[in-house]
Amino acid sequence: MSSIRGATAIVGIGQTPYYKRGTSPDPELKLALRAIVAAATDAGIDPSDIDGFISYASERNDAQKLMPALGTKEVRFAALTWIHGGGIPGALSIAASAIVAGQAETVVVYRAMAEASHQRLRVAVAQNDTAAQYLVNGLESPAQILALRTQRLIEAHGVPRSTMKAMAQAAYHHARNNPHAYGRNTVLDDETYDNARLISEPYNLFDCSRENDAAVAVIVTSAERAKDLAKPPAYILAAPMGTALGGGALEENIRPFSCAGQLSVARRMWEQSGYGPKDVDVAQIYQNMTGMGVGSLIDHGFCTFEDAGEFITFENLIAPSGKLPVNTSGGDLAEGFVHGMGLVTEAVRQLRGDSFNQVPDAKLSLMTGGPGDTMTSTALFGTAETL
Repeated sequence: MSSIRGATAIVGIGQTPYYKRGTSPDPELKLALRAIVAAATDAGIDPSDIDGFISYASERNDAQKLMPALGTKEVRFAALTWIHGGGIPGALSIAASAIVAGQAETVVVYRAMAEASHQRLRVAVAQNDTAAQYLVNGLESPAQILALRTQRLIEAHGVPRSTMKAMAQAAYHHARNNPHAYGRNTVLDDETYDNARLISEPYNLFDCSRENDAAVAVIVTSAERAKDLAKPPAYILAAPMGTALGGGALEENIRPFSCAGQLSVARRMWEQSGYGPKDVDVAQIYQNMTGMGVGSLIDHGFCTFEDAGEFITFENLIAPSGKLPVNTSGGDLAEGFVHGMGLVTEAVRQLRGDSFNQVPDAKLSLMTGGPGDTMTSTALFGTAETL
């Protein structure tokens, strides 16, 4: 068991609307502020009481920029996780650790993106984080790089292509019930999916996440304080981060093969939380591409290479009655993409009982960080009954 197990909780969530990339009416800094204020209001606290600021990836809205508008009394702790989509929920682990260590009392974890304020996300990732062995061979986008691993998942490990379609269709199915989802008007039937244009084999258009302008924030505080705030707490039971041997800049050399690169963090998450795959009621799985979502479910032990085709089906992945409802807001594919941060708010909504695709009596909610990233993370949240 970890010392942070159940010691902190998410008590406030906030997010802006999702805009098409480059079209936000507000600059990135204002989006961040709007989400943070919304999260504080949701928690029933004054934004000026926030004393810790944590983000990840290429977040440019640091604490000292946010302070004047928030009326911040004092910043006691601030940090940035080094990697992109893999950094959330690792950033939550840093928040929990800071609170347990007494470095801060009220921490906001946030991510904001507005491409008109800076450059395209894909360009920034290629310039800053893509290993040289890919670039010299003409591979500069996440879709191209992660397609290699997914092809291996299909060809060498026998995972059927149908699993990717199931992940995509479940996401768009859930988005239809979410009035805030950017992809809510898309009906992803078999014909639409099968005939979509190819992006990077085996990925077609609907296997890939969209890029959106938006901001998302959550407030983390101690479990003791959480009891007295406005909304039911979502307790952080475990949120490990890391990279396995053969990962990092070596990337494709991880042994044993892990499409998502999450075998080691998933193992630690189960050990630290005291739970296992069969205990989880609902899951928010980071999907920049569907093949990575499939790999994440395998790495977390919900299925194996051999039985993935039986477990990862549309019927099993949808709320309210699936064996493991996945991405119940629409997720990165169909709700909107802010480096996975929107998955955290949906994980919390499920435990509060106010999701647009609610899983009945949900007590344990999983949220995974960016699979396939050079560093990744995962987390399990629970209600008071799970402590």
